[in-house]
Amino acid sequence: MRLFVGLAPSAAALDDLDAACAPLRPGRGDLRWTSRELWHVTLAFLGEVSEDRLAGLLPRLERTARRHLAFGLSLAGAGAFPSPARANVLWGGLSGDRKVLGELAMSVGAGARRAGAPPPDKGRRYRPHVTLARCRMPADVRTIVAELSGYHGPAWTAGEMHLIRSTLGGQVRYETLATFKLKPKTG
Repeated sequence: MRLFVGLAPSAAALDDLDAACAPLRPGRGDLRWTSRELWHVTLAFLGEVSEDRLAGLLPRLERTARRHLAFGLSLAGAGAFPSPARANVLWGGLSGDRKVLGELAMSVGAGARRAGAPPPDKGRRYRPHVTLARCRMPADVRTIVAELSGYHGPAWTAGEMHLIRSTLGGQVRYETLATFKLKPKTG
């Protein structure tokens, strides 16, 4: 099964970003906009993981979550991979406690490796984002990136992480297999 570990922004954060993107969607048939229900922040893409590896992965992710405190994030700004002039992916960025986010992502990746489900993108720099749209052919999204450059959504608390199964095909579907609570902030 194809798996990843991610964070789900709050409903208010998603609503706000969706409203900011709405006027940018018309007239852009070259972009396949990702539905709001699929918006997430990936901590680690695990790729294909067998059932027997899943059994070892679940307790490792549980331990990882218990070792990390909940933290604050906001959706902010935008960009594109590999570049706004020739984009394959249009993304929304993040602000807030990005250092803690990066540490959590590293811990998730380390736990997955120990469980025998190493992330296939090992060695690639972690670039947290929310995928807003994909392009079949490279597209110029500089105007959209510029429109969203000053965007800053409401803050939300990342208090849990999710192990998600991704099913590709005509329409991408996500199924949450497990949710792991981070340590609550105190004071």
